[in-house]
Amino acid sequence: MDSTIYNYAIIGAGCAGIHLALAMMEDPFFADKQILVLEKDAKEANDRTWCFWEIGAGKWDNLILHSWAKGKFHCTNQDKVMDIAPYRYKMLRSIDFYKNAKDKINAAPNFHWVNDTITTVSANGKNTILGEKGNYIANHIFDSRIHPDFFKKEDTYTRLLQHFKGWIIETEEDFFDPDEFVFMDFRLKWKDSTSFNYVLPISKRKALIEFTLFTPELIEDKDYDKILEQYLEDIVKLKKYSISEVEQGVIPMSDFPFHRQHEDHLTKIGTAGAWVRPSSGYHFKNAEKYSQMIVDNLKSHRLPSKGVAQNRFRKYDTLLLDILNKNNELGEELFSSMIKNNHATKVFKFLDEETSIFEEMKIFSTFRSAPFLKALFNQIRK
Repeated sequence: MDSTIYNYAIIGAGCAGIHLALAMMEDPFFADKQILVLEKDAKEANDRTWCFWEIGAGKWDNLILHSWAKGKFHCTNQDKVMDIAPYRYKMLRSIDFYKNAKDKINAAPNFHWVNDTITTVSANGKNTILGEKGNYIANHIFDSRIHPDFFKKEDTYTRLLQHFKGWIIETEEDFFDPDEFVFMDFRLKWKDSTSFNYVLPISKRKALIEFTLFTPELIEDKDYDKILEQYLEDIVKLKKYSISEVEQGVIPMSDFPFHRQHEDHLTKIGTAGAWVRPSSGYHFKNAEKYSQMIVDNLKSHRLPSKGVAQNRFRKYDTLLLDILNKNNELGEELFSSMIKNNHATKVFKFLDEETSIFEEMKIFSTFRSAPFLKALFNQIRK
């Protein structure tokens, strides 16, 4: 057993765990603290691509693969050019984020990266972490593993999945406009579902094409491929290309009360801590913001989770999840109403949880009211 008693242990070096570790590293308050990062994987592969928007220069610009100032939205009946200024839409490969973080963590004398699969955590004051390779003790544990109760489904909470498969494709001739991306394209869907494609051109001859669904169940792997092939041929009008990389993933989208899983000596982070915005699945910038909130809470001797991922926006997301769960085919209508009838900057600001109640009411006024009233009634009956 590792005899060191760490001040903090972070279980999981994904988006949330790395953001939290780096936020601690950048603050002098933690310079004399011993911090353990436990991760089961080597983190030496690009397992996902994160996209986010922000105004001006950002903290991760040195790692960004590409960014765009113009976007397009496509639905069955209408197209829209999205003026996103002063925002830029940015693309970051996870492998670059992981490598940057690992280099910094390995160079810091008070940080310790250990590859181990954690089996049991006991946060009862002794705060023991049991792994396949060793056991560890920490004064406070930050845990990115989703609580088992979430998977039991023995409650009334809504559970949707955002699942996706993407191809990095390359062409022999110039084909893409690297200055413009496709934010959502609903012109080819999987049956009667909330599903869409998006296109992120990296150069004139290279792009990430990804098919995403917001549905209760996964589809077969061959069906993702079928849609991607059909989208490229029928919509993008591209027949000759090669696939250089493939990425695939699943993000839970739920109103399950993840925040109730915190304990005195254990704080849930990432998806397990409700850091993922259920209405969109976007979480990279949330992880940065919430990590800083945890750092500020620790410095002020507050509970680490105080104020994190608990606001009125989660109530809005609960209504949207209820609609998509009971009438999944309405997704195109909902997203189309929001994007077609509101300036892109307002949509980004809303998804970043930075709008005022007045601005939010203006956005809600663009939706057809019946599905939301029905969802509100469903929530009251729960």
